[in-house]
Amino acid sequence: MTTSPDLLDDTPKPPATDAPSATLGGDSKRSIEQLTLLLFITVPFIALLAAVPLAWGWGVSWLDLGLLVAMYYIGCHGITIGFHRYFTHGAFKAKRPLRIALAIMGSLAVEGPLVRWVADHRKHHKFSDAEGDPHSPWRFGETLPALMKGLWWAHIAWMFDEERTSQAKYAPDLIKDKALVRISRDFIFWTMLSLAIPPIVGGLVTMSWWGAFTAFFWGSLVRVALLHHVTWSINSICHAVGKRPFKSRDRSGNVWWLAVLSCGESWHNLHHADPTCARHGVLRGQLDSSARLIRWFEKLGWAYDVRWPSASRIDARRKGEPVDAA
Repeated sequence: MTTSPDLLDDTPKPPATDAPSATLGGDSKRSIEQLTLLLFITVPFIALLAAVPLAWGWGVSWLDLGLLVAMYYIGCHGITIGFHRYFTHGAFKAKRPLRIALAIMGSLAVEGPLVRWVADHRKHHKFSDAEGDPHSPWRFGETLPALMKGLWWAHIAWMFDEERTSQAKYAPDLIKDKALVRISRDFIFWTMLSLAIPPIVGGLVTMSWWGAFTAFFWGSLVRVALLHHVTWSINSICHAVGKRPFKSRDRSGNVWWLAVLSCGESWHNLHHADPTCARHGVLRGQLDSSARLIRWFEKLGWAYDVRWPSASRIDARRKGEPVDAA
């Protein structure tokens, strides 16, 4: 895939004059968008439920598994490194090609347009687990029935609520960048590309329609569903349970068994205690593949001014002391 020259242009971009429509649908979700969202959630989820019996019946090839894993971690790191640590929190600075690549990689995860994703997440941090948080599992109270309802809300249901996050307010830096606005508006294209890559590769390698079909099932549908639910678990599970070695103003916790699949995002307690930190798994044994890739980007000169945790900074977060954002 080639990148058009204007995406790599480093010259300053003027503010977008149509900021409210920086993404498809702007600040409000229309019925067609909600129906499309329902389709992209339910179809992959059905495939995920069918994966075990189908694998038992016809098996799964190494090619299918390879496509699933490759596409999963491309999209997952696009979300964790790109959408989250870079675009939302500015945990590091990136050269223009890496900036564009991260925006596209995150879009391949099929989790919504870049600008909307960032705006929602910045609002989440502003009101984390308090009134105004778009997806807190504590929204309905602290009793067990209320928490069960809240977990469903935080995991999926909030996405079908009327969109209230102002992109102009919460993501003004992104809507000034024409290339990022373009990538965000072209979310449907990136979704179609993400779903098309596995069957194209599977079909060409096996030279069969069956190879294309099984690659689509595992590398597209199952992969998207798995990545969706792992990502959404950070909103739900990691705000309801988990260890909290660091002091934060919310209920974010560390859930170790999600660490590998979430590319380090489930070390959520440190993240909410120190949101701009480039590494979330800062304690011994806490795997964080996103931080490892950021380190490689830094060594290659693609990323710079990375906000790595220091011993004093980590100790301050244990005590709940304020830290310098720089």
